[in-house]
Amino acid sequence: MDWIYIIVLIVKCIIITLGATTIFAYFTLFERKTLARMQNRIGPNRAGYIPLPGGRKLLNGFLQPVAEAGKLFFKEDVVPLMADKWVYILAPAFAVIPAIIIWATLPLGWWPGPWQDNWLQVADIDVGVLYILAVTSLGVYGLAIAGWSSNSKYSMLGGVRASAQVISYELALGLAVLGVVMQAQSFRTSEIVAAQQGMWNIIPQILGFVIFLVASTAEVVRSPFDLVEAEQELVGGYNTEFGSMKFALFFMTEYIKLVAMNAVCAMLFLGGWTFPGLEIGGVVATGLNGALGQMFGQAVFGIITLVVFLLKTFALSFFAVWIRATIPRTRYDQLMDLGWKVLLPLALVNIAIIAVTNVAFPDNTLAVAGVGFVAGIIVLAVVTSQTKSSKPKSQVTLVRKTS
Repeated sequence: MDWIYIIVLIVKCIIITLGATTIFAYFTLFERKTLARMQNRIGPNRAGYIPLPGGRKLLNGFLQPVAEAGKLFFKEDVVPLMADKWVYILAPAFAVIPAIIIWATLPLGWWPGPWQDNWLQVADIDVGVLYILAVTSLGVYGLAIAGWSSNSKYSMLGGVRASAQVISYELALGLAVLGVVMQAQSFRTSEIVAAQQGMWNIIPQILGFVIFLVASTAEVVRSPFDLVEAEQELVGGYNTEFGSMKFALFFMTEYIKLVAMNAVCAMLFLGGWTFPGLEIGGVVATGLNGALGQMFGQAVFGIITLVVFLLKTFALSFFAVWIRATIPRTRYDQLMDLGWKVLLPLALVNIAIIAVTNVAFPDNTLAVAGVGFVAGIIVLAVVTSQTKSSKPKSQVTLVRKTS
């Protein structure tokens, strides 16, 4: 039985890896098409389509990721003469591997297996949340050594700047996650999801949710915090001297990590795979087991929970694309101010609110949720009002007239 269990575990790992890389490929197409729609322009629409009667086309552009992968795969692989060759070659792996193994402890759904485990989770370990935080922190090594190993001043500056950004936001990110751990009183991801079967954490911890969303966007260096790719200042950033598949691996890292962090957010704050009536022993589970039998009922229930989890992750990913289309890139000093002067104090306030409400109302979930939600909204309103520009819009000179 042990060998069978190990084989099943290996198969799970292979499926997760293939799924993560496939999601990356087609998330780029989804993002480019969505950005094109939001900015009133034409996106990729040439590489592959299904012709329909009347001259119409379906899924035009859906082979664009395949074409780009082929182009990068066959592109000449150039290593700079003065680069540290082996570190230069290994740097993309240091970036992409942590992005993929984040998925190992995430419960993607609930489908009980024969070994008291979950078919839709690779490893349900006692320190699942600590594992996620540790793995996300490892990604900074890939950025730092990529900039250093290229032996280019611009790449080096890009690597240092990317490392400073990621490290600055990790503290606020960790404190936002700590609030969820305090609420669930467990580091195990499956127990955090189970604790939200009555109420999702986004209600009592609305402040922690906002902090996590902003900090995770900066952690994956996405717009408006994509300062590591400032062409005007860094000639491209830490990956300036990388080409072909090495550059593609850094590109892959950004997208896989973005979707993974959105999945972590769905698990921590949006109830994971749960939905009203869908939880273990709920209306849907009982009905399926009664109508289809326990084994088929559990299989159908597992697929439904997987779809629910992926829909929540997709909604957060769409929000990230929306942010990229609408908010301009921040300056570096604004980035540092937001991380150290705003998000970190807010995260400490969030921890204090959670601690006080859980001690004051130990057995009253509704009171904890109500007080936590109201306190979080008040804090967000106060901070937002304080960060507005003091200069009235009517006094801003957009175009200066010349005589």
